[in-house]
Formats: sequence, C-alpha cells, structure tokens
Amino acid sequence: MQRVPTNPFRVVRLGAVLVLLLAVPLLFSVFRTNSSTSGGDGIKNQSEAGFNKSRYSTDQPGSIWWVVNKNRPLPGGYAPPDLVVPNVPIRGNAGADERKVSKQITGPLEQMVAAAKAGGVNLLLASGYRSYNLQVSVYNQNVKQLGQAEADKVSARPGTSEHQTGLSLDIGAASRKCEIEACFATMAEGQWIAAHAHEYGFIIRYPDGKYAVTGYNYEPWHIRYVGPDLAAELKRTSIPTLEEFFSL
Repeated sequence: MQRVPTNPFRVVRLGAVLVLLLAVPLLFSVFRTNSSTSGGDGIKNQSEAGFNKSRYSTDQPGSIWWVVNKNRPLPGGYAPPDLVVPNVPIRGNAGADERKVSKQITGPLEQMVAAAKAGGVNLLLASGYRSYNLQVSVYNQNVKQLGQAEADKVSARPGTSEHQTGLSLDIGAASRKCEIEACFATMAEGQWIAAHAHEYGFIIRYPDGKYAVTGYNYEPWHIRYVGPDLAAELKRTSIPTLEEFFSL
C-alpha cells in the first residue's frame, strides 16, 4: 500500500488547537483566583492585600489590639498585671493609679514625649490607668455635673473604660491649657499628637465625627497604643477607628 504523505500545515493547526484547549482551563483558574482576592471592580482591598488583621487578638485582655467599648466591656475585676510609672512629665495632682500605664507602652510613650520636646512641644501624662473603682468616681461626677445622657457621651461607664486596660491615656500640654478639652486640638501640642502619634504606635481613639461609631464625643487628648504597624495602617487607609477597621 502506498503511504500518504503527512500534511505539515494540518499538523500545525492541530497543535494550535490542543494548546488552546489546554490553556483555557488554566486561564479560567487564574481569573477565578484573582477574583476571590479582589473587590467587585477587580481592585484588591487595601488592608487585606498586605496587612494581617489576625496578628493580635481584639478580644484577649492585654493584647495591644484588644478592643474595649460600650458593647465590649472588660472582664469583671480586671487589672493589668504590668502597671508602671513611665519616665515622662505627669500632671501634678494625678492620683497614684493615674500615674501608671501598662509596661507595654512605656517605651513608646517616653520616646514620643522626648521627640515632641525635641521639636519644641512639651507634653505630659494627664491620666493613665484607672481602676474600676476610680472610674465609678469619675463617671458619677460627670453624671452629677452633666446628667446621665450627656455624661455617657464623654465618660465611660465603669467596666467599659479603655483607661482600665492600661493601654490608653489622656495626653496634655505641660502648660495644662485646654486639658481634657476639645480646644487641645487647636494647640501646638494637640496638632503635634495628631500628626505624629501614629509614628510611636498611638492613635486618637475617639476621632472627630465618629460619635456614631465610638459612642463618644471627639477627644483629641485621649490616645490609645495599638503598635506602630496598626497605627500606620489606620493612617494610610484613613480608617480612624478600631471598630471600623476590624468590623466590630
């Protein structure tokens, strides 16, 4: 029998078809993977792209990402085990407890206050840790002066205060002008905190315009330590509250 010569063009066409058939499932798989890590418009979520939101717990007492608010109270009788007095200027009439903060934040706090001083801004620790009993006194005094509805906008009910974690503090000007007042934001000290606190791992915990989220009026003096990574991420993404960032 005579052998029929092979058509080279037919072989090329068949090869191209096979390559295409093999490539289609691969391309579909890649598209599906990209879609699962992207938003509806194909753009990756900024926070999810490179930030690990589970690095620290938002529920574990003592965690630097522990979120305490009106709906997330502290465990009964909680007191930080590592309270110390930082080496920074402290309000003269501050109580013994208020002079302390968690040891976790002393280094960053001292560095921040020193950096501010080097830039001509003199800060002091106005109020640090508050025990449950101290918060009872603070809250009741606010209720007496303002009424409960208004007090709840500016003062935490006992058992829900961030001050009790040892990770939050009220920062003030050494001059004590606008101490624990909104006008602190207009002072050089308040402006320095707003611009630089994140560099040392602190955030303004109750930012302007976020009452519906935090349950508190704007407090430019109340700062919370969350670590430099999270503080920088909140600054970068313009998501100012822990509740919004962690969807709590």
